[in-house]
Amino acid sequence: MGLWVEWALSWRAHAGGQDAESGGPLHATRPNPTSSGLTSMATGGGSQSFREALRLFLESVCCDLCRFEHVATEHIAPEDVVIRQEVAVGPSAFADIQVTPRGTAPYFVEVDYGYTPERLIESLRRKYGEPNEATAAASKVVLVIDVNGRKGWPGLEARARSVLRPGLALEVWDERRLDELVRRRFGVSLGSLEEHDRLELRAAVDRAKGRHAFGDDFSADPLESTLLWHFGFWRLRQLREAGRKTARDILPPGLYPNVVVVTADLSGYTRFVRDTRDDDVVRRSLTAFASRTRYQIINAGGMLYQFLGDSVIAIFGIPEAAPDDAERGFACATALIDIGASVAIEWQRQIDQIQPSTGVHVAMATGDLQVIEFRPFSRTHVGVVGDAINLAARLCGVAQTHEIVVSNSLYSRLTDRTRDGFLGMEPVEAKNLGSVRAWKLAPRAGLRS
Repeated sequence: MGLWVEWALSWRAHAGGQDAESGGPLHATRPNPTSSGLTSMATGGGSQSFREALRLFLESVCCDLCRFEHVATEHIAPEDVVIRQEVAVGPSAFADIQVTPRGTAPYFVEVDYGYTPERLIESLRRKYGEPNEATAAASKVVLVIDVNGRKGWPGLEARARSVLRPGLALEVWDERRLDELVRRRFGVSLGSLEEHDRLELRAAVDRAKGRHAFGDDFSADPLESTLLWHFGFWRLRQLREAGRKTARDILPPGLYPNVVVVTADLSGYTRFVRDTRDDDVVRRSLTAFASRTRYQIINAGGMLYQFLGDSVIAIFGIPEAAPDDAERGFACATALIDIGASVAIEWQRQIDQIQPSTGVHVAMATGDLQVIEFRPFSRTHVGVVGDAINLAARLCGVAQTHEIVVSNSLYSRLTDRTRDGFLGMEPVEAKNLGSVRAWKLAPRAGLRS
């Protein structure tokens, strides 16, 4: 029997030109950012929970901002800008964002709002102070930071430049520069990053994505907003240009053959929760995991299917299959390894008990899936059923931390180069499926359990 899981309905209703969350006008533009809300970040104001949530929010904004900026200035398609979050650049060191536009050198973005001077310098030195393979091709580091209210900023900026390896430039996006870019691409201001500013900015980014995906008549209705949650906006445009003209045409019920399922699960989650005294740490860690894994999946051209507690399920090859679905799924799986390691290591830093595993285990399988309506004639409330999801879940259960385990049929779809490094496993017993042949890829150098 297959696994039935309903889509998480995530949408923002718009009525009368207002954002339903903020109640404010969608096209309002606020004055240039003042020091009020941002100064408190630099001087230690606000709770740790708020500071971390704000940095995570700004990371997502910067990912979208970089993509739209390259599209506008270099006249390339959104899918030609490859963006990853939490990229391993050294032992227990992860770049916040890596941006690789087609035809130009990659660069990194660090969102360090609220960092003390000592933490800022230590972070930059640890990630970018020494030449290594992960950063060798990069041209610069973009530092997104609050400078209002910081004493001695010119000297701190000079120190930041000095700790970067030779050949790696530093570009600073302070409040004014970030506000300028946001205004230019999304038509709103950062303001003081109070709640209404954040909601207005998020609505503006969503609106820009929706218009690219569905055209100028984008209305952010429940179906359009749900599709934008589960698919990359540029992928939706590709599907519409390929003949799926309306939102209802994107994912109709039916059989979808030979899709690729990727599932990732946080290792030792139960023990992490048991050993964490502050429930807010648990919530922040899961939010970071969900936000970053979703972005990785949909911007790799996949479909975010569902979050199930501490695990995530992605599907490649729905609604249209491509010859490289397995390769794109594998590239996504390797990126999820980095994200999981980063989230788990940061979680470990906030608790006393040493955890035996800090990362995720990942599995991949391929097979046919049925898309099912959960209400007659609905496209918003749908789910999938098929053995591939069950098999991926079973293989994920035997994968160790930082490992990727794949079914034999998935393995056969990978290129020879990608297969290199996989090892055969003992048959895996899968409920209702019998003994299954599988392969595993051991953790990369530098990652530890």
